[in-house]
Amino acid sequence: MPDSPTRYARALAWFDRYLLRRLYTDRVRRLILQSFPFWFASIVTGIVAVGYEKLFMWAEHGSFQWLSANPLLAFVFTPLAFLASWAAVYWWAPAARGSGIPQVMAAIELSNPGQHHRTGYLLSLRVAFVKVLSSVALLIGGGVIGREGPTIQISAAIFRAINRLQPAGWPQLSRQIALVTGGAAGLAAAFNTPLGGIVFVVEELTQMHMARFRMAVFSAVIVAGLTAQAILGPYLYLGFPKVNAHAGWFLATVALVAIICGLAGAVFAKALLWLGNYRKRFGTVPQQAAWVLGCGLVLAGLIYMVGPEAMGTGKPIINRLLFQNDGQTPWYLFPVRFAGMALSYSGGGAGGVFATSLSAGALLGDGLCRLGQVPLEDRNLLILVSMVGFLTGVVRSPFTAAILVLEMTDRHSAIFQLLLSGMMAQAVASLLDPHSFYEHLKTGFLRETLAQPKPSDTRPSAAALPE
Repeated sequence: MPDSPTRYARALAWFDRYLLRRLYTDRVRRLILQSFPFWFASIVTGIVAVGYEKLFMWAEHGSFQWLSANPLLAFVFTPLAFLASWAAVYWWAPAARGSGIPQVMAAIELSNPGQHHRTGYLLSLRVAFVKVLSSVALLIGGGVIGREGPTIQISAAIFRAINRLQPAGWPQLSRQIALVTGGAAGLAAAFNTPLGGIVFVVEELTQMHMARFRMAVFSAVIVAGLTAQAILGPYLYLGFPKVNAHAGWFLATVALVAIICGLAGAVFAKALLWLGNYRKRFGTVPQQAAWVLGCGLVLAGLIYMVGPEAMGTGKPIINRLLFQNDGQTPWYLFPVRFAGMALSYSGGGAGGVFATSLSAGALLGDGLCRLGQVPLEDRNLLILVSMVGFLTGVVRSPFTAAILVLEMTDRHSAIFQLLLSGMMAQAVASLLDPHSFYEHLKTGFLRETLAQPKPSDTRPSAAALPE
């Protein structure tokens, strides 16, 4: 029996020979042949993103259950989860660790004719599977992580795999465009934010001219988003919070909050980089395992003292602050979440910082509102501004952060305030470090990938396909 790649290639050849050649002109046929694998990959991405979200929700709910049953279990489950998450990555797919976005950025840079064979180290289906396994294990043990960055890496791996399965002679888009498009589709499906996916490509993933890949990106974002909506229904990531979009002198408050949160995000990114460099001192497996267990034990102590709000993605915290804010959120929750994010990321397992950065920004913004005695009815705007500011300080993508928050809440009345906050946060964060957290990590993944043995790049043989 032929293997799966050959069956896929035969199906494409049949589709071309018996359908397209009889219905369309050569130009239209070529355009459809180029687009069809990307549409298929986008559908798969939408389905996988929804499944991953459901799995994440199950894991987070499970972590809340065992904590409510017995808080002392944190000192058992959390360190073990850290260890299992790290071990899966260490032994099976080292490139699955962390967020996933720096890996996609590195793979895009390597997707040239001379080095494209190396992208498998960063974006194979094995890496995608380990990414899911490691992140879910970490979350169920109380890790403070998100799924959005991992979804982008998983999506890029899907697009790469499907692009490589096309038979020889098939009109193809470039490998680089496949990875760029996969990243956009992943973000759009993860957050239900199509514009955010497009802007993210322009700001973060590539420096290419938009004309080279705009149709591929637009169509992939639409198909992946529609697939996710077909399963989940139309939804907003954060709902419809009430926002009073003040202008005038209130913009000074918006700018000040954005500056503070941008600096906090930049400090967080520097802390992660420092911890990553410090961890390199531990070269042996026992030493690394001890570091991972230590991170888990420290987070377990925080979870035991603070409760469920010290763990998980932080999305419930954002929803509470936006819809049920009583002004009584403990001041120490932000530093606890800050530390939890750093410990979870530094544990060496898989997990992103997108969603957790948004929740940290929301907490910091709420704390600044209480410090400045801002009325409750005006706090939602500043909380949204803080989310944009903190995320911008970490990833240095101000327009992506603003558009994401805008699409997650459908608060178009606040678009100018959100864009202003992103720009202010970007300006002040650049003073602390001109490069983003992802750019620093991308450089490390490039070196790591280039140090790997040269793999073979196998494709289905053209001889195996029907004429």
